[in-house]
Amino acid sequence: MTLRVLVADDEAPARRALRRMLGAVGDVTVVGEAADGREAAERIAALAPDLVLLDVQMPLLDGFEVVAAVGVDRMPAVVFVTAYDEHALKAFDVRAVDYLLKPVAPARLREAVDRVRRRLTDPPDRTALASLVAGRRLRRILVHDACGAHLLPVEAITLARAERNYVVLHTARGAFRVRGTIGALAERLDPAAFLRVNRSDIVRLDAIRELQPWSHGDYRVVLGDGSALLWSRRYRAQTAGAFDIDTA
Repeated sequence: MTLRVLVADDEAPARRALRRMLGAVGDVTVVGEAADGREAAERIAALAPDLVLLDVQMPLLDGFEVVAAVGVDRMPAVVFVTAYDEHALKAFDVRAVDYLLKPVAPARLREAVDRVRRRLTDPPDRTALASLVAGRRLRRILVHDACGAHLLPVEAITLARAERNYVVLHTARGAFRVRGTIGALAERLDPAAFLRVNRSDIVRLDAIRELQPWSHGDYRVVLGDGSALLWSRRYRAQTAGAFDIDTA
């Protein structure tokens, strides 16, 4: 099978070198390039390559933030390209994907491509990719609108609401629907800026206009636009001590 590859590196000479070496591998088509992390995330969504050669250190988003922005479940096969030595690489588990050390050797690139090609015939194992982004706070989320794909800064979100297998992100610009669970999103957002108020809703703290005591120990959360949510006693108990509110 012909492997469709996206090359993402902020250095043009590095991209040219990778393109040249890929041309010698055979059954490989370079479908695009990206010069920074934001462009990489957008082109992954638009082009759906089989493989991304992804530089770890790039402007706007680093390689790991690209994975987080696109979403582990939607990422193609990834081979990280890095200037770190092998000892530094032990700090992040890349065993389930692969990595290339700069300067990249043609034989090592061929080996990585062959490994990816073999793995594409097996069910994808996302465990290692998930471990790479676990614990890293989200800064941007890849969303789509009529103009195409773009990266939404998380500080633009006022409310995130669960909707079956999706989460709807409400912003001043409108709402964006992304695939995923509200629980997974809650784990990646900064708890100093966002609050999960009930099973379905996460709000940005700066978007809250008023908190009103409600029945059975719940609170009514009034947002800046006048809409209201219920902050359930169960979820208040989980954040006890984080806010100057009696949660007893």
